[in-house]
Amino acid sequence: MADSNNIAENIRQIQQKISDCCTQYGRSASAVRLLAVSKTKSAELIRQAYAAGQKDFGESYLQEAVGKIHALEELDISWHFIGAIQSNKTRDIAQYFDWVHSVDRLKIARRLNEQRPAEQPPLNICLQVNISNESSKAGAAPEQLASLADKISQLSNIRLRGLMAIPIKADSLQQQRSIFRQMQQALNTLNTHGHQLDTLSMGMSNDMEAAIAEGSTMVRIGTAIFGARDPKPA
Repeated sequence: MADSNNIAENIRQIQQKISDCCTQYGRSASAVRLLAVSKTKSAELIRQAYAAGQKDFGESYLQEAVGKIHALEELDISWHFIGAIQSNKTRDIAQYFDWVHSVDRLKIARRLNEQRPAEQPPLNICLQVNISNESSKAGAAPEQLASLADKISQLSNIRLRGLMAIPIKADSLQQQRSIFRQMQQALNTLNTHGHQLDTLSMGMSNDMEAAIAEGSTMVRIGTAIFGARDPKPA
């Protein structure tokens, strides 16, 4: 279990695991970014992680996240929204975040595009894919991706960067790899049709190796950095 009192060492160990996986599967370690999932964690813990060299942080609960963004505004942090998106939350997401990983329908993309402040660079987004076809999970169906990507790419205030998935739990490395391979294939198909996507946001603590083996460029790790998850904010 991660030691919440030694965040710097936790980050070092995870970066070493990423590097080892990249070496094993013939990839450059610089091709995979660590996204520290900091939802429910305090601004002070994020500050400690930042001091250890971590720059990318993922948040799921908007009100909590905005408070931390204000508290840490002097730091050069890249903030990623990774939670479910309700229509009434898009204005603040468009204003405060650098990345959004959980766009799964055109309506949300259009709202983010319209509400992105003009003085800020385009908002980086990933399309969330329901790659395992689970009724309980959000995400676009794989067969919807081509149409969705074509329409979203026309929006000038957001930049479509890639795909994100939270697949069903699998029992073996090979099963995990099979699911993630579908994501890589979906990205390749979109690029074959004229898109220039460079991001696969996939892989967490229990399936990071499989994700990296199949082309992940961003792994989302929380507990292994910050310790056990705190209760969801009210």
